Amino acid sequence: MRTVMPGAQASARWRAFVCGLVFLAICMLAASASAWAPHISVLFSSALTPDPGTKLPAPTRYSYRGIHTTVVSGIEAPLRTRLEATVPADLGDVLAFYRSELDKLGWKEKPDGAVIGADHVQLAFASPLGPALLDLHRKDSSTAVELVQKNSDTATRANVMPEPGQAKVVFSNIGETEAVLTIDARTITRAGGANAVALDLPPGKYSYQVNVPGRAAHTNTLVVAAGDTWELTVGRNGDAWSPLHLY
Repeated sequence: MRTVMPGAQASARWRAFVCGLVFLAICMLAASASAWAPHISVLFSSALTPDPGTKLPAPTRYSYRGIHTTVVSGIEAPLRTRLEATVPADLGDVLAFYRSELDKLGWKEKPDGAVIGADHVQLAFASPLGPALLDLHRKDSSTAVELVQKNSDTATRANVMPEPGQAKVVFSNIGETEAVLTIDARTITRAGGANAVALDLPPGKYSYQVNVPGRAAHTNTLVVAAGDTWELTVGRNGDAWSPLHLY
């Protein structure tokens, strides 16, 4: 009995001691969890933070992002800057982000023609440089972003600014032989290496054809909106390039 009882008493004391350690550990864990809770909430926050290193506003959170510009020789500022991104966030959160960030930059939202739906948003803006457009699409569990800003001053200096309510098409031939463009019942001929020529068109969808001696005719379709400028180019080897959205 004596051999057993001291052992039993020691076991009880150890149980009390262990219970005390467990209680202390639980308290420390609870305190630690409380201290980390704010960081965890920030880590999983749905708020989008602007990236200070981008040419156009964009959140730091993205699965894809790219910037595209169209430029004119001799003019440093681009004619058109386009941001493409895929943001792993709800469309509503991305829309709120852009409305806030663009407002900070002095962009004014135009209510005319705005499209706001559950899966698609399209908004026009007047930016300090010129017209701009924001297009958002729901894409699986993310939001696809396209943000375009035009530079009116550069377009005017480069002589590619469309007439009000019209679109403009610029035809360039940097090849060595003559090239002929037929569009909207008009035929335009440019010698190899000659200066580009421009024509104004009403907004709409146009079929066009490019002919270069010794090559099969190239046919395609071009959709132009009011205020847009597109370039159709014949390359050095005589191939017709894909249309380029200049402005």
